[in-house]
Amino acid sequence: MKDQLTKAMRQHQILDIMYMAKDRKITKRRIKLIKISGDYAQAYCFTRLAKRNFIIDNILAVHPVNKKIRWLEA
Repeated sequence: MKDQLTKAMRQHQILDIMYMAKDRKITKRRIKLIKISGDYAQAYCFTRLAKRNFIIDNILAVHPVNKKIRWLEA
């Protein structure tokens, strides 16, 4: 997962992720990665409209957002 996130960060991709929070709830987030450090990924979360830190092991799935879809949503 860490390698996939690092590659997405280098390519400035926006990602949809499935994330398990500390309370074990699973949420879908749209993010743009800022930094990966140790077991954490710092990203801008478009869902929460703020920077967030994500535990990499709690990211259950990653899917790049299609550029055409992003353009249509803007």
